[in-house]
Amino acid sequence: MSHNQCVQCKGRGFCGRPVCPILEKFKSIESSVITSKGATSIFGASPPAVFIGRHDYPSVMSGPMVPPGMGGDESSIIEDPKQLLSMGIGDIIAARSRLVRAGARMHVKDAADPKDPLLLKSQELALSITPVDTEAWFNKPLSNRLKFDSVMTPMGPSGDLKDLDITENPHVPKKVDYLVYDDDALAKDAVSELISSNISQDHITRLLSIGLLGKERKLVPTRWSITAVDDMLGKDLLHSVRDHPQISDIMLFSGGAFGNHFEILLIPRVFSYELIEIWMPRAVWSGDSTWIGADGEGMDGKKGYSSLAGGYYAARLGALEYLNGISRQATVFMVREITPDYWAPLGVWVVREAARNALQNPPQRFESIGAALADMSSRLQTPIEAWGPKASLIRELKCQRTLDSFF
Repeated sequence: MSHNQCVQCKGRGFCGRPVCPILEKFKSIESSVITSKGATSIFGASPPAVFIGRHDYPSVMSGPMVPPGMGGDESSIIEDPKQLLSMGIGDIIAARSRLVRAGARMHVKDAADPKDPLLLKSQELALSITPVDTEAWFNKPLSNRLKFDSVMTPMGPSGDLKDLDITENPHVPKKVDYLVYDDDALAKDAVSELISSNISQDHITRLLSIGLLGKERKLVPTRWSITAVDDMLGKDLLHSVRDHPQISDIMLFSGGAFGNHFEILLIPRVFSYELIEIWMPRAVWSGDSTWIGADGEGMDGKKGYSSLAGGYYAARLGALEYLNGISRQATVFMVREITPDYWAPLGVWVVREAARNALQNPPQRFESIGAALADMSSRLQTPIEAWGPKASLIRELKCQRTLDSFF
């Protein structure tokens, strides 16, 4: 597989190989991290966190994630994106590698009428807003194998779960308790109500993944649930944003995180969105060449799944949060440039937080789109001649301005 294909695949097996050669290079880290290799039981405070696999769907590995020997104060940090932002990539991998994936084989439809004690206890743990002391026993000793993924945050070794015990009562917010027992509420409505009640996005994703939200409940693989919640929250915000007046100035924001640099241009027009994604040479997926991709949507919203995968929805959510926060709408043009500083996959939360970081910085204001693009280009390492031809939204706006001036 070419490196251009690797950027689009991101370890999902498009090449047909049994293992991803790019992800395999991170296995050398396994010898330097703290794990519980050889253990047949562990005890620790789950952040709380659960993991639902996707291999052999609809029969998937499901269960809690438990960091052996870790207390609640420490474990809550490793599941909180805001806390992880202050750490280095190596430190994040080292901390997250302590999370053991304790899983048992379950059918996704088991969540509709759960009877398996392992699933019931995993769901009970997922309800909690605070860490939960958990003990897990395994059918065979743990290995020392870590898990890296383009969507999910790095995780530690996995174990074939034999038994599970929650040794303290979970702290369940009232709104969570109410919506989990409301099996008449659609998942998208439950997600909207939970976020409006200040339940964190990670908590909502956990509830959806373990099969606790919606009318037709089922286990949802973790990587799918992350993108699903980004998409549902974005669509919900978009309903409000479309009713807001347009911004009055052309505004340009700049910033990022972990080698993911964003330039975000807001233009006084009705809402539409385009993301240009640039993977520079020697970034995690790109090898020795540059890869540039683009995707977007107009007033009618996104049709089908984005060619840019989960990052598309994560970045869009950041923009919609900002626009709804200022009660305005705009056309949104983003460039995400991934540099060699992003040397290991940390998950799609990095894209979401990098976009949010950029939008928290004071914007620059411009009289013309051309002036804004010139300023944007001065901070991007990839010349505009390389990515400009992908910017169909900018071409459409330039054409529209020409037509407006003609009439």
